[in-house]
Amino acid sequence: MRVLSSDNSMRVGIDTIGRSYSKLLAIIAIVLIAILTIPVIIPHINHTGVIYHVSLHVGSVIIAVFLTVVSVIAYRRNRTGRLLFMTGGFAVLAFVEFLYLFYATVNIEAVLIPIVDIELSHIILLVMLTLFVIGVLKVNR
Repeated sequence: MRVLSSDNSMRVGIDTIGRSYSKLLAIIAIVLIAILTIPVIIPHINHTGVIYHVSLHVGSVIIAVFLTVVSVIAYRRNRTGRLLFMTGGFAVLAFVEFLYLFYATVNIEAVLIPIVDIELSHIILLVMLTLFVIGVLKVNR
């Protein structure tokens, strides 16, 4: 009889969820909407123009987090350098989407890097693109 440790049972659970991507997307969407409803969605529910903008960013966050989770599952299965860079790119995408959601819901201006007068989100997007390019062009040996 084989006994699974807690680490193995958790891995089996994540891999099982990872096989049904529609269920995984639904779980991520429900969790993120539940978390973001009170601080982000409800304060802007009556502002027609703003709620559409916020909804767009919430949708982008859901997709970015979903892609990050799927790429983490793929990396755990295959352990290739290319997938590691792609996972990093999706994680950075999720981070920048949360940042844009924060910009859309709070009346603050974009964070600028003073020396070069460039928005921080643009630097983060450049990092994301760099990780994707490395992941696509990297040669596995």
